[in-house]
Amino acid sequence: MPITPITVTSPKIILASASPRRRALLEQIGVSYRAIHADIDETAEDGETAQAYARRLALVKAKTVQGMLPADVRLPVLGADTVVEISGEILTKPLSEDEGMGMLGKLSGKRHRVYTAVALVADKELIRLSATSVVFRNISVKERRAYWLSGEPRGKAGGYAIQGVGAIFVRHIEGSYSGVMGLPLFETAELLETCGVKVMEGLSYT
Repeated sequence: MPITPITVTSPKIILASASPRRRALLEQIGVSYRAIHADIDETAEDGETAQAYARRLALVKAKTVQGMLPADVRLPVLGADTVVEISGEILTKPLSEDEGMGMLGKLSGKRHRVYTAVALVADKELIRLSATSVVFRNISVKERRAYWLSGEPRGKAGGYAIQGVGAIFVRHIEGSYSGVMGLPLFETAELLETCGVKVMEGLSYT
């Protein structure tokens, strides 16, 4: 992927993601950024836990994008990865209606965990992990099919979006709402502060 020059007026960090949700969350806390997609193999390794999987992919995304930058660009690179886990099984992004319906069936009426890891690569490599417990109400087959046909589950870990229509399935959440969306802002702000990037500086108030 071609990299255009980054000038002195450019953002303070590089976001190793094409996710519109992660971009919106960074904008929410006033952090200027440039987004570059990291095209990596997201296959889980044998015996890898959901936590380890999320940490590994977040770091690989950040390091991959860092390696794409021109040598004179020293901006911190932020990577993130979100994983849904239920009963020891990792649920990634559904690629078909059958997969999407199946994932919602597994989550229906049960508690699952959402892990989002955030990695920052600058002078050193730092990783934080957010863990959130989510309880779904029972979801009928008709609802699952209608939800899939809405298009929202595509490209979402676990096959749902808590910030969208998928919120109607959520009975209870304990942890980080922004983490379930894909970028836990508490952990992200902590990481950015370590390399001198201030949050909220880009916000304006009236």
